[in-house]
This record gives sequence, C-alpha cells and structure tokens, in this order.
Amino acid sequence: MKIEIGESLFYSWLRHVKLCQIVQTNWKPSPEWELQHEEGLERIMFAVDECFKPNISVFKQTKSLSQLIRQAEIDVLGLAFGPEGPSVYAVDVAFHEGGLNYGDAEKTTAKVIQKCARAAICLRAYFGVTDGEIVFASPKINRSVLAELEPALEKLNTVLGDQDLGFVARLIANGEFNERVLKPILVVSKGVADTSELFMRGHQLSTLFGPERPTTVGPVPLLRPSRADPLPIRPRTEPWPEIKIGLLARTVLREVLKRGVAEAELENFQQEEYSRKVFGINFPLLVPLNTAHDRRRYYTEPVAISGRQFHLCSQWFETPANNDRPLLIAWLLLNGAAEVNERN
Repeated sequence: MKIEIGESLFYSWLRHVKLCQIVQTNWKPSPEWELQHEEGLERIMFAVDECFKPNISVFKQTKSLSQLIRQAEIDVLGLAFGPEGPSVYAVDVAFHEGGLNYGDAEKTTAKVIQKCARAAICLRAYFGVTDGEIVFASPKINRSVLAELEPALEKLNTVLGDQDLGFVARLIANGEFNERVLKPILVVSKGVADTSELFMRGHQLSTLFGPERPTTVGPVPLLRPSRADPLPIRPRTEPWPEIKIGLLARTVLREVLKRGVAEAELENFQQEEYSRKVFGINFPLLVPLNTAHDRRRYYTEPVAISGRQFHLCSQWFETPANNDRPLLIAWLLLNGAAEVNERN
C-alpha cells in the first residue's frame, strides 16, 4: 500500500505529539458497518450543502448520504485514550509544490470543505462521537486561496455547532505547518525507533552524519521565572503549542537539564517546596538514581546532569484546576529551550 510522505508525517504527529494510541492511514469505512444516527447525518449533509449555496457547491453531484459515505477516505485517523475520555483526530493532508490547488480558489475551497464535512459525518456515523478535531493540512497555500478557505472553515464550524456537533475543523498551513507539525515532531524524534515511520526515519538518516553536538556545555546559570513576570500565553507565544505538557517535560525540559546545572540549583531541584514554587509540581523535580522514591511519579529513563544520573518527575498537569504549563513554559523560555528546539 502506497503511503505519501505527508501521511507518514501526520501518522508520527498523531502518535508522538497528540499521543494517540491508535493511528491508521488511509482509513475507509467498511460497507458491512452499520450507520449510526442516519437521519441526523442526512440533516447535517443538507445543512452544510445549503449553507454554502449558491457560491460553493460542497457535495456537487453527490445526492445521497450512502454515496457520500462510500466516497469517504481519511488520510490519517487517530484515537487518543486519556483520563478525560477518548479524543478523535481526522487529518487530510495535501502537498502541492506550487501551492494547494484543486482548480481555482473556489473549487479548492469547496474540495477542502467537502473533505472536512465528510470526515465529521463519518466520525458521527461509525464512532458515535460528537466531538473531535478535523485537520486539513498543507505546507503551502497561496494567499488568494487562504482568503476564501479560512472564512469557509469558520462557517463550517458554525454549521456543525448548529447541528449539536462539537467537531472543530482547523487549517494548518504555511508557517503554522512548520511550527505546529514539523518542529514538534522533530523534538520528539530521537526516541522513536519504529522503521515503519518513514518520515521519522528519513529525518534521522538526514541528521546521522551531521556534526555532533555536545550534550553538556558545563553548568549554566539557570533562571527562575518570577510569578510577577508576564507568563507566555498559549498557544500564540510559545514554541510548542501542540505538545502536551508531559511530553514537553520528557523531551525539551530533559534536553535543557542535560546541558548542565549549577550545583546549588541541582540541590534545589531535589526539594519539593522549591520545585512547587518554580514549576507548580507537587514532587521534587529530580531524584538521584538508585535512591528510594515513588516510581509512579517519575520517568523510568534517567537523565544525565553534570555527570550525575537523576529520575525526572512525571507529574505534570494542564487542567483549569491544576495548570503547571505556564510556569514550565516560562522557565523553558528563560533558560534557552527555544534554542534547543531550533537545533533539533
């Protein structure tokens, strides 16, 4: 089965950035599956079609729900199972070297809206869900197309909301494609050794013979953000808006610490109260290797800091009631983590 490089990229993105336990490329429904909520799906199809008339013909000659479903294909489908329940992602990705082009701007917009609307209908029909993230991604979309496509996607989200659906269709293109997809997946690429992930393996090969970079440069004077300082606002000002906080700690924070930490700060990071003030976590950031600790609260793989081995705390949260992210982001940015991100 042929796999496009864009599909391979988003296969890895869903697995390692969005933390989906189940990911499938080139997803298609089986004709043996039973449709759920068929009457409601027909209303959704009709509402989307009517909303964009007469300027755009979304479903063109497709007159029935069964025909629409038979034509369905999602480039990459992901399911993430977390403590707050499952999250569903449907991604369509297109790479046209001269810029996204399914004809003129109107035809291109109609095609993208059709793909996103059909993905929402399929998720409702076969998974029974009413919430999910529907992504259309392209590394290059010309301004004339964007001018029509962006408001059309907002309109689609409004229509879906009017049908009591919480699906959100979003566009990832141009600079955002680099910031939200490419950079995050390269940050986590070091720990992936799955030969089926073609994009990741290609990147690893391309960097194999590059100049070696030291993992440490000696102890550095790490800075501590003050609670009085303005903290970065997510997602506009931070370099890692797509990476969840636990993965961010396990990758970017780990890389910053590996560069070296002054002895006094290293001792501070082993104190619960200091770690709470700086990072918002309820455990010491670091515990020395081979010392007694609650293994459930720390990553198994040790991190080497200034010639010593430590376990790194794994208890990071970003909920309204307990949000460690602003403090972690502020500390990372103050201590040059964005430079680590660029090098990776």
